[in-house]
Amino acid sequence: MSTLMVPQAVYDAFRAHGEETYPHECCGALLGRPDAKGWHVMESIRAGNTRTDSAHNRYHIAPIELVHIQRSARDKGLEIAGFYHSHPDHPAQWSPTDFAEAHWLGCSYVITSVAQGKATVTNSFLLAGENEEEKRFEDQGIEIEP
Repeated sequence: MSTLMVPQAVYDAFRAHGEETYPHECCGALLGRPDAKGWHVMESIRAGNTRTDSAHNRYHIAPIELVHIQRSARDKGLEIAGFYHSHPDHPAQWSPTDFAEAHWLGCSYVITSVAQGKATVTNSFLLAGENEEEKRFEDQGIEIEP
């Protein structure tokens, strides 16, 4: 199993983002570098949830915002390591919609359950596979670094 290595401050930041946007889903990107164990995250970037139809249980990052995030990562010598979002009053487990809308193969998808406004469980899933037809989510460990 691969590992997502995350500094404590970054971990706290994306969990706090979920609490701030409750009862709607938050979303953002994780920037970092790959290594032998998995992804080593250096920072998170908040993104706006552009879903207006069901922001309480769906998220969408505007393509133009993704381009800006990708350029910011490149300028810092980093890559998009993955994405994070919250599940208000729902388990930190990917949904069929999360899977259908996940397209960044090799990236981590981090989900934090926010129960009654408080971040609880955070899980990570690696989007594995060689192409869109073979994609699958694999459980991924999270290692919090001081």
